[in-house]
Amino acid sequence: MTEVGRKMRSWGEFGHEVKRVSAIAAPMMVVAVAQYLMQMVVVVMVGHIDELSLSSVAIATSLTNVTGFSLLSGLVGGLETLCGQAYGAKQYNKIGIYACSAIISLLIVCIPVCISWIFLDTFLILIGQDTLIALEARKYSIYLIPALFGGAIVKPLVRLLQSQSLTLPLLVSSMLVLCLHVPLCWAFVFNLKMGSIGAAVAFSLSNWIYLVLIVFYVSFSSSCENTRVTISSDAIIGVKEFFRLAIPSAVMVCLKWWSIEVLVLISGLLPNPKLETSVITICTRVSNELGAGNPQAARLAVSTVMFLTIIEGIIVSMTVFSCRHFLGKAYSNDKHVVSYVAAMGPFISLSIITDSLQGTIFGTKTEYGSGI
Repeated sequence: MTEVGRKMRSWGEFGHEVKRVSAIAAPMMVVAVAQYLMQMVVVVMVGHIDELSLSSVAIATSLTNVTGFSLLSGLVGGLETLCGQAYGAKQYNKIGIYACSAIISLLIVCIPVCISWIFLDTFLILIGQDTLIALEARKYSIYLIPALFGGAIVKPLVRLLQSQSLTLPLLVSSMLVLCLHVPLCWAFVFNLKMGSIGAAVAFSLSNWIYLVLIVFYVSFSSSCENTRVTISSDAIIGVKEFFRLAIPSAVMVCLKWWSIEVLVLISGLLPNPKLETSVITICTRVSNELGAGNPQAARLAVSTVMFLTIIEGIIVSMTVFSCRHFLGKAYSNDKHVVSYVAAMGPFISLSIITDSLQGTIFGTKTEYGSGI
């Protein structure tokens, strides 16, 4: 084959891989955005109650992310390697076993996390946070406990479907739940006048609706016939193997996530904690190919994803920068909050690009890090 022919073939393979990656990544991107929008809806609605509600929910959201949700997201990263490579190797029975091991492990982790949330106000007051904010943050966190346990079950199921490229049910379920979450949150916060507690109840309830939809699909869909999640001795034994991959994954995810969330915590120690906290708050293709024994295809997938990540990062970063004067208005009517958000816009735009690259590199590292 001539040099021109080889180049044309390479570009053809690259174009084909872009289509394959996009078919998987686009639905999962919408799913991720829908999940983030659920939290954003909560913050937006409580932000229009008063500064105390917004700042307390900001602190509570930050700490529950740091101690709970980020931990679950990090730990479940080990499942991406196990399920993805099992599917690529056509060892379908192992996928359900791995998912069950992950669910058991994450439920165990939830117990000490819940205890820490119950005494959240004590910790906040101890480090010098405003007492009123600390008490309201504790109330909000306690009503988020059901969402934590729901996440411990649904996150492994999402990875189970994702490893099989079954992204459509995740897309439909997440969008349906988001559409339900908005009026549900409005009803609890404003109609029932439950304030920030109502927002937490709505968030937990929406997460469990999402869980029920995913469980229903996994249990009855013919696409998951060979990968059903069943409790067995193998699943219990597999907990040890799951933690072996999950702990390094959790460390990588949590360190990045904590570095962002700690800003919210520190903002509560500033002279005007309600204002400062409000402003800061606003502001799997590879594993399949490795499992199938195709390292060259995995390399191509990585290059393709990096290319798409850079393009996506630039577009989103430019959008945020262009809208920086309007973003704060969605969360608060306070002119100081809006102006502070606008001032932070350029820094947020820059962080979007670097964070996108970090996320892609982390996913690649997770898949290659298994040693298979």
